[in-house]
Amino acid sequence: MEESLSVNSMQHKIFLLLLSLIFSIGGSTLAQEKAIPNDAIDVPIGGNTWQVAAVDADRDVVGTHGIPTWNDPSKAFVTYVRLAKKGSLALWLKARVDGPGILTVQVSGKQQQIDISPKHQEVIYLGDWDIRDTGYIAINLQAKKEIHLSKLTAIAIAGSAVSAQTHFVKDNEGNFFYWGRRGPSTHLNYQTPEGKDIAYYYNEVTVPKENDIIGSYFMANGFEGGYFGMQVNTATERRILFSVWSPFQTDNPNEIPEDHRIKLLKKGEDVHGGEFGGEGSGGQSYWRFNWKAGHTYKFLLKGEPVANQYTNYTAWFFAPEIGKWKLIASFSRPQTNSWLHGFHSFLENFSPKQGILERKVYFGNQWVIDKEGNYYEIREAKFSADNTARKGYRLDYSGGNEKEKFFLHNFGFFSHYTPIGTSVKRFSTANKPLLNLEQLPQK
Repeated sequence: MEESLSVNSMQHKIFLLLLSLIFSIGGSTLAQEKAIPNDAIDVPIGGNTWQVAAVDADRDVVGTHGIPTWNDPSKAFVTYVRLAKKGSLALWLKARVDGPGILTVQVSGKQQQIDISPKHQEVIYLGDWDIRDTGYIAINLQAKKEIHLSKLTAIAIAGSAVSAQTHFVKDNEGNFFYWGRRGPSTHLNYQTPEGKDIAYYYNEVTVPKENDIIGSYFMANGFEGGYFGMQVNTATERRILFSVWSPFQTDNPNEIPEDHRIKLLKKGEDVHGGEFGGEGSGGQSYWRFNWKAGHTYKFLLKGEPVANQYTNYTAWFFAPEIGKWKLIASFSRPQTNSWLHGFHSFLENFSPKQGILERKVYFGNQWVIDKEGNYYEIREAKFSADNTARKGYRLDYSGGNEKEKFFLHNFGFFSHYTPIGTSVKRFSTANKPLLNLEQLPQK
């Protein structure tokens, strides 16, 4: 009897060891229940979750109110949360169970399987994790064979790793589920010489390879009144975009009075000219050009006041593949009488589906030229970010300098960030651009 107990005890220990090993590599199925504590925090799916499988333009099912139904096991989802503390983390999925299935949950490299049955009515316990580092964590949800869920609204989180410094998009006031899924936009506000009437603004832009993600706008020459840069619009289309805002504040260009409308003076060959709205309104031009990651492109902007309270803005673009400057467009802005001001660059993502993907861009060799033709090198900038960053809803943004160039780095849920307001400097290149301003193309 004593020998039998000893054998059974040994077998029991071996069983527990094997179970522990299986659990640690993600082979276990979680069956126990755990109630949500009163101090649990809801992370809304509508602003913090992305579909990461079977995504196309028509079938991305994540909406403002979460995920209406999840019946397709080929779909998978990831939710991001930034933790400021190490410790324990418990998770619950708030959803209605419409039928049985198995849900695979992975956090911090550890995977668990959840056996879903109809007894789970509105809440599914997803298990506990040991968080051993601070920063962003990814909560990955994937179905195994079949799934029957609807009204997925939130993932509740609790435990010692959760604190007041836990960051995510907390609410949709101000349409922040949309802006949060787009991700934080960042800016470099360039310091230029004071007391000078600046007529030209020159910048060079390099997008590193594999950073040319759909939805990106790498804006080179921003100024008080508009912006000029390059975009990735679709898998087959890229644009050089130059826009000037109307002084009339509206998101609908049809509401702009005639004496506040931006006038297109001229545009280059094959350049589209029109209007834009939605984020202010005004005149817009773009040239479809298949620019390439890893190449450096040059941007030149001119601004000069003219009679009757108008200012004319003209943009040129230089691609090494072409080897010469190209006129993009020239606009006249009413109710404005000014030389160039407010020099800046920015990096933004305009596609909420793409706000999960990391991007970086370099800006280098910036110069301004005053109306007398004197050149001034720009070597200092102040880093800033949009309201998504300032509210602390997303902290995956940074900016700075790497030797001779400034950079901006956004999205992708990396855990370090640059404090807003940080001043950054770059080394002088003394590489004054060779510009024949009198021979720039005018058509």
